[in-house]
Amino acid sequence: METGSPENERAAGAEPGWTALPPGLLRMRRLLLVVWLVPAAVAVGWVLGAVAGPAWAAFALVPLAAAAWGWVLLGRNWRSWRYAERADDLLIVRGVLWHEETVVPYGRMQLVEVTSGPVERHFGLATVQLHTAAAATDATIPGLDPAEAERLRDRLTELGQARSAGL
Repeated sequence: METGSPENERAAGAEPGWTALPPGLLRMRRLLLVVWLVPAAVAVGWVLGAVAGPAWAAFALVPLAAAAWGWVLLGRNWRSWRYAERADDLLIVRGVLWHEETVVPYGRMQLVEVTSGPVERHFGLATVQLHTAAAATDATIPGLDPAEAERLRDRLTELGQARSAGL
């Protein structure tokens, strides 16, 4: 066995090698936040200014404040996501207030999907979705580089087939 292998990390009780999400996911989410909330602020300001008077147009600051707060929260949420490939399972950790850790044993995986919607494709991102027999399993890794998502899908599929066959 080599020194940095998952088997040695697990045997030594060391932390697994965590992989963080790429910054493109944060850029995409922040852009979507701005695209939705800034026009909302302009619309609220214009409508209230025209209908109720200029003093009421100050309520346009509410969507702007939500955008500023969302900007910070999106950064914190993005930093909380990470995943690690271990010898027998995949760990996914996420969450700031509600910390969630999902452990998916390779032998329990039934399907590994790579999806990419139009906005994700524009930003060069893809999502890996893992399906198991348990309906409650939420094993998703968003915002990966498409090449990394395909590599991860192929590796997880290979390990899942090997573990389910008992190899």
